Amino acid sequence: MSLEGWVPQINAYTSLREVVDFAFDYRGNTTVVKRDGGEVVGYIFNRDADAPEAFIQLFDERGDGPFTIPYRDIATIKFTGKDTAAGNSWKAWVERKEEERALRAAASGADRLGRDPGPDGG
Repeated sequence: MSLEGWVPQINAYTSLREVVDFAFDYRGNTTVVKRDGGEVVGYIFNRDADAPEAFIQLFDERGDGPFTIPYRDIATIKFTGKDTAAGNSWKAWVERKEEERALRAAASGADRLGRDPGPDGG
């Protein structure tokens, strides 16, 4: 399941803290909707709900930042960017593991072929 396209409503059922945690784990850009009506599109890379003043940190879509936005200024966070991991995480993991095995096997074979026999021939 992907959160791509989700526009959560902060209410009794969905807390801002939960939405921030989902946004932090999301592998795409989000749109932070601020209480003053402003919006910031970017990638959330850090958050601290337990700080004296809870905050998120993000790089905007141009790569500028980091920017810090206090929780108190956030109305909601929309999951607007493409989820780059949606549906691909298991497939990518399997492909990576197969590639690692092949590289280890190739390195092991090259090791045996290129080994210096040493002065005793063995």
